[in-house]
Amino acid sequence: MDALPDLTAYDAVLFDLDGVLTPTAEVHMHAWQTMFEELFATWDISPPYTERDYFDHLDGKKRYDGVASLLRSRDVEVPWGDPSDPPSADTVCGIGNRKNVVFERVLRAEGIAAYPGSLRLLDVLAAAGTPVAVVSSSKNAEEVLAAAGIRDRFVVVMDGVIAERDHLASKPAPDVFVEAARMLGVDPTRSAAVEDAISGVRSAAAGEFALVVGVDRGVGEQHLVDAGAHVVVKDLEEFVQ
Repeated sequence: MDALPDLTAYDAVLFDLDGVLTPTAEVHMHAWQTMFEELFATWDISPPYTERDYFDHLDGKKRYDGVASLLRSRDVEVPWGDPSDPPSADTVCGIGNRKNVVFERVLRAEGIAAYPGSLRLLDVLAAAGTPVAVVSSSKNAEEVLAAAGIRDRFVVVMDGVIAERDHLASKPAPDVFVEAARMLGVDPTRSAAVEDAISGVRSAAAGEFALVVGVDRGVGEQHLVDAGAHVVVKDLEEFVQ
């Protein structure tokens, strides 16, 4: 295998959160599955929800965009609603908020810890003085970073709350990665982005980042390469060995 690039050689490294820094993707997957299985049963929607639906429609996207995408795949259209909709509302926003109730319950009950390999890479980048940022579609990013004890490592956290406030398009559009680079004061064409989701890899590639790293936590190496990843690893530990 060819040697992996030296991430400290880039002006900055921008990380997705769920599935890259912390295993929250598993919590999200469980929460989405629980919520959609109940919804599909109640509304008699078929075919049934599968794990592939998570990767194809939900992974890496803003919550409401993911809901709309998955429902559209089943030819189901509901009103968009408003982010303030209660979890009981049969709107895109209400359904998204319904999932978030499950996610927050699991996060509070079980806590979260960063991947050891990701922590080691952050230590290497900090020692080299390489700026780092988080680029997450999740509105829970601040809570997750705090729960994992790593919030203070990042000057910039671009999350779903900021994306919604500033009307930034969801991944796979490049908007959130490009804006995070601007907030960090770096040029994407001299920076690296790290993602585990197809939509996130496409986002970073569209933002013309010099290096797009795919982390294969289950989506599949070839899918990440096809989406635009320059290199794919199983764990960020590989960059510090």
